[in-house]
Amino acid sequence: MPSEPNYKAELVGVFGHPVAENPTIVMQEAAFQTLGLNWRYLTIEVYPDDLADAFKGLRAMNFQGINLTIPHKVEVLKFLDEVAADAQLMGAVNTVRREGQRLIGENTDGKGFLRSLREDAGLDPQGKKVVILGAGGAARAITVELALAGATHLTIVNRSPRRGHELVALLNEKTPTQAVFTPWDQPYAVPPETDILVNATSIGLFPNVNDKPDLIYDSITSRLTVCDVIPNPPQTPFLQEAAARGAKTLDGLGMLVYQGAIGFKMWTGLDAPVTVMRQALAQAFNRG
Repeated sequence: MPSEPNYKAELVGVFGHPVAENPTIVMQEAAFQTLGLNWRYLTIEVYPDDLADAFKGLRAMNFQGINLTIPHKVEVLKFLDEVAADAQLMGAVNTVRREGQRLIGENTDGKGFLRSLREDAGLDPQGKKVVILGAGGAARAITVELALAGATHLTIVNRSPRRGHELVALLNEKTPTQAVFTPWDQPYAVPPETDILVNATSIGLFPNVNDKPDLIYDSITSRLTVCDVIPNPPQTPFLQEAAARGAKTLDGLGMLVYQGAIGFKMWTGLDAPVTVMRQALAQAFNRG
């Protein structure tokens, strides 16, 4: 006998403010279409004061999950039934998945970076010395995952001493790594023993290479793997400067794709079509 028709779409999406320029829908919808899934990814504007109501709606409409972007990644914790251990360490959730009636918070940003580092750059962080520029949300997610993956030494370079010291204290107290803080109050020279340099700030978009640079680019050498979290444009001026000095580079597009692929697997239980997702994003960015 023919099976009964099923017209019900499974719903996921993103809550944010502002959210109109968030490109996640492009790769997730491409993935759903490729695997023939009747799923929809909704890009939803949610103002800060409305997040509690948005989560009531999410539960009532049986969403399978949701992404969180600015400004909801911290506030969301109070509306969840459970938060994964690494997301608790970071104090931020960017992906929620459903188990029955329970909503579980995860953070896929750092996981996406790690997968990109391993698969795209062919580099395992275990035993490596890493310098991270920045101490914001992306830096927190990346450094926690690097520490849990066995990076032995993390240097946090940041303009705000308070945020820098807070992150270093967290890493030293809660993970097996050794972390130190360096104030970013003058042009920064990358220590020669560094293995990986990660830019988690906006200097990748606007490096003043010749006019009081934030970074002494000539301290970048060919032994370094240099990473940028900015996905668009993938080849930022920061990465171009690093490549010109012989360093291996890793752009932020891979991190964005892989964190989305990890979320896709959490929601659907299926392996994400990563190549399709990357192509869809690259095409969208080229149109911009």
